[in-house]
Amino acid sequence: MAIGELAALYGLAPHVLRHWEQMGLLAPARAPGGRRVYGAVDATRIALILLAKEAGLTLEQTRYLLTEAADKQARAALYQQHGELLRGRIAAAQESLAIIEHAAACDADDITVCPRLREKVAARLPAGLRPDGGARPASAY
Repeated sequence: MAIGELAALYGLAPHVLRHWEQMGLLAPARAPGGRRVYGAVDATRIALILLAKEAGLTLEQTRYLLTEAADKQARAALYQQHGELLRGRIAAAQESLAIIEHAAACDADDITVCPRLREKVAARLPAGLRPDGGARPASAY
């Protein structure tokens, strides 16, 4: 398959596949004349790269995991570290969702006077500016 065909199947521009090749993430076969020829192995590799990107891994991390990391422990350490990062992002997103859901259902005529929202705002203020002198309230959501 030609580079343009495969890139189009994934909704990518051909230059993305060329970049990934330059980074060592892809190694397509070459036809006479030097044209890239992609096969099923390359299509699978692209799917892996896209999954890694969706998970928030950098291209450098992805290359390390797919090409350089022969050591299972090193791969596991990177996955565990990234898992912690994702858990933090998920927790922050869940808290944000709780705030949004509360705001959507809040009975206050003006959301800025809602006691629960005001508590969240106070928690975001620098310690010296908080009305309570610096203590962070527990989450109400």
